[in-house]
Amino acid sequence: MAFTALRTEALDGLCSKERLDLMDSIDSLRSQGINHLVSLPQIIVCGDQSSGKSPVLEAISGLSFPVKGNLCTRFPTELVLRKTPQTSASVSIVPHNDRSDSEKAALIAFHEELESFEGLADLIDKAKDVMGISTHGNAFAKDLLRVEVSGPDRPHLTIVDLPGLIHSETRHQSSSDVGLIQEVVEAYMRESRSIMLAVVSAKNDFANQVVLKLVRSVNPAGNRTLGVIAKPDTLYSGSESESLYVSLARNQEVEFRLGWHVLKNLDSEAGQGSLAQRNVQEIEFFHKGIWAELPESVLGIDQLRNRLSKVLFSHITTELPSLIREIEGKHTVCQERLATLGQPRTTQLEQQAHLISISESYQRLVQSAVNGDWNDRFFDDAESTIGYRRRIRAVVHDLNDQFAKTLSKKGHRRHMIDSGEESIPKHCNLVTRDAFVDHIENKMRKSRGRELPGLFHPMLVADLFREQAPGKSWLAVAHLADAATSAAIMRNIVKPAMEDMLTALNSKTGELLKPHQTLHPITYNHYFTDTIQNVRQKRERDRVTRVLRQYFKVKSLGTQDTIVNLEDLAKALVNGTTEPDMHRFAASEALDHMTAYYKVAVKRFIDDIAVEVVESVLISALPTILSPAKVFGMPPDLVARIAGENEETQTQRHQLSKQLELLCRGAETCKQFAVNDLSGTEDPAEDEKSENEENEEEEKERESDGSGAVEKQRDAGSNPPQIVTYLPQPQEPQVEEDPWYAPTPQPQEPRVEEDLLYATTTRKKKHSHRKTVKPVPCIDE
Repeated sequence: MAFTALRTEALDGLCSKERLDLMDSIDSLRSQGINHLVSLPQIIVCGDQSSGKSPVLEAISGLSFPVKGNLCTRFPTELVLRKTPQTSASVSIVPHNDRSDSEKAALIAFHEELESFEGLADLIDKAKDVMGISTHGNAFAKDLLRVEVSGPDRPHLTIVDLPGLIHSETRHQSSSDVGLIQEVVEAYMRESRSIMLAVVSAKNDFANQVVLKLVRSVNPAGNRTLGVIAKPDTLYSGSESESLYVSLARNQEVEFRLGWHVLKNLDSEAGQGSLAQRNVQEIEFFHKGIWAELPESVLGIDQLRNRLSKVLFSHITTELPSLIREIEGKHTVCQERLATLGQPRTTQLEQQAHLISISESYQRLVQSAVNGDWNDRFFDDAESTIGYRRRIRAVVHDLNDQFAKTLSKKGHRRHMIDSGEESIPKHCNLVTRDAFVDHIENKMRKSRGRELPGLFHPMLVADLFREQAPGKSWLAVAHLADAATSAAIMRNIVKPAMEDMLTALNSKTGELLKPHQTLHPITYNHYFTDTIQNVRQKRERDRVTRVLRQYFKVKSLGTQDTIVNLEDLAKALVNGTTEPDMHRFAASEALDHMTAYYKVAVKRFIDDIAVEVVESVLISALPTILSPAKVFGMPPDLVARIAGENEETQTQRHQLSKQLELLCRGAETCKQFAVNDLSGTEDPAEDEKSENEENEEEEKERESDGSGAVEKQRDAGSNPPQIVTYLPQPQEPQVEEDPWYAPTPQPQEPRVEEDLLYATTTRKKKHSHRKTVKPVPCIDE
């Protein structure tokens, strides 16, 4: 295979078996699609269009990516480099979530192995066609092109190359393309576990390059940003621009915690050449001029590969505890969503079992609701609307109280008033007692029987009662219809049952109304006679009160010091007690009897509706609407219509099951490495310490000579020097702080935090105590 060989001496110390296994496992999870569910640690390459991103990627990988004219990267490209005994390469497509299922299937089917490097250009063109990208059609895609390269000389590294940011639209790139690219790039940047490799071109003023503005807005602290200066050979030697970019490389102009790195691309004038030639030119270039003043650890492709491998590994180990927590959280949510779908229901037995399970839960909750047992979480807070509506017993009590009050106030046609009555209902026909007696007297004349003068026919009370209480029927039916319709919760079972129940309610209500509407009044309740006496006493008390007030000419009977003529008073009191008109006397008696009977009947009717209708017909039948016995008796087609899964549910179940399986594997993998020692065979922190000590000594010598620059002795065949590592120090580090870059935080011991709402077990783990790590200086300022 025509792959450029890479120098690996500096990488060998990084590639302990534990580290290789960890990074392989993370990549395996990514290739399976877990990154669509949780954010995985990764390095992304971003920059303005034509900033030199592709040459940077080529130098890192040893692959020459095809470049046609002024065309740029049209889609995110994931480059996976792995150190393996055999050399291999493959290209595949990871579809974006926005794609339809059919489009995803077509994109996933694209997977090609490379026989030789020369075939990469054709393979990428074929991938563009599969993605629907053309020069004049869709210019960009959100899908991910995955290029995997393995070999004994490859670094262990995964990098995502993103399309270059466009400043303005052109003939080949519309305004929608500009927005699409920025959307894709920002989406990758905002993932909290992405390390950003921000590439700036030395050909242009870095202050005007969009990528720096974006990374600083997304990551103001700069703790996950590493800057890369490309095309430094385009700067005039000794110019102000060159000095400014050197200052940038020192992390003095735009400060990032991970610092800056400088790479030289292929000769800008020649325009072509092999990657081997590029590496030779780069070493020669950094031997000369002001660039030789920079530490070797921030110069050249070999050092960048080494640096990126360390940064990525350190980032993965740091993020591992939070990644485990996020995976477990998504796992819990996925389980809950699957639980809401119930067990799979493809066969009749599964569907019947599902319905039986639902019926058992339904009966338990309804029984609790009608018994007033609110212990289950289903009933929620009584102060909330939904919580109150679920408490059936409380609702029934309130509705029965409202029915009783409404019937007492609005259930009669005429309301008798006294001359001194202040509160007069507006919903009834108002009538005085004298007028009502006149009405009854007229009715008596037209329905006389064999009764003696001064007496009334027994059926007169029944006629008067039916005339006085015509509204009871509609009030009772309205009271019951509300309760029936509010309970209709299931289309195929509950609604038909509730309709039958409503019919039974109306029938029972009519049965209770029938004696009051068609039969003669019957009561053996002593309240009837008590009421008659009370009515008469009240009427007599009111008459005596009026006589006394008129006799004494006072407004109140509480007046004192009044001389009384007892004989005249006795005559005044007696004058109003007799009614010479026998028919009128009988009419008044009939009115008293009807009034007393109405009060008795209303109270009895209210109780009958509450007990015989609401409780006996409605409430007692609620638990039986959906019972296991009824499920067993259902025809198969009804069971399938109710419990069978539609296509949408089946698809959702399939997706959730796949996600759950993937999350389980992810959690198992991450936990395996969380408890293992990932330090490797050599301690990179010690390498960093020794390298920085060497840099300090070199800077001191430079200052003592006063030369300002020390010519570095390098040649292409020598081993690459050791570089600054970004893993934390195991011992107490040096105190001085370097403004160039700071090491990434030390990994914490994994912590697993349980959500109290859903946790079924409690696990306790000790928290690791991380010391604050100060940066180790690279040079002596």
